[in-house]
Amino acid sequence: MQSDILNTEVTTIDGDKTTLEGYKGNVLLIVNVASKCGLTPQYEQLENIQKAWEKDGFTVLGFPCNQFLGQEPGSEEEIKTFCSTTYGVTFPMFSKIDVNGEDRHPLYAKLIAAAPKAVAPEGSGFYERMASKGRAPLYPDDILWNFEKFLIGRDGQVVQRFSPDMTPEDPIVMESIKLALAK
Repeated sequence: MQSDILNTEVTTIDGDKTTLEGYKGNVLLIVNVASKCGLTPQYEQLENIQKAWEKDGFTVLGFPCNQFLGQEPGSEEEIKTFCSTTYGVTFPMFSKIDVNGEDRHPLYAKLIAAAPKAVAPEGSGFYERMASKGRAPLYPDDILWNFEKFLIGRDGQVVQRFSPDMTPEDPIVMESIKLALAK
């Protein structure tokens, strides 16, 4: 199932249907994003790593999602404007999708099947805090919250999944990206 991640149909934030085939040979970081989340400042780090490594064949792909406390309520145009004016986002953004439940986007079904468990910072307690507020995922492999990240290798295979509280510039994430770029 992993091998067809890149040929999964997606819709750009401008409404154009496409696949991720154009990114074949690149290392990707696929992230479900939101504009009104406590983790939204991660956009800055995502843009930083995009700029640092794009010349090496690295691309961040942002997929807005409104499933977590309605933290991405805007239209695609509002999301695009927010990202570019607030964080200077230049990486590709896509239309709003569901990452959990019956309407889970096929891309996320494939990503989760390939990497059912996310790496989290040691002793972070993020999952426990979410569970204590009644926000634990319905199923163990569900996306926990906004800004969960999937690292995809040049071969289109999932390399690693990172929890929402593991920032893009966390040393573990950075090292994983460097290793994927070296292949």
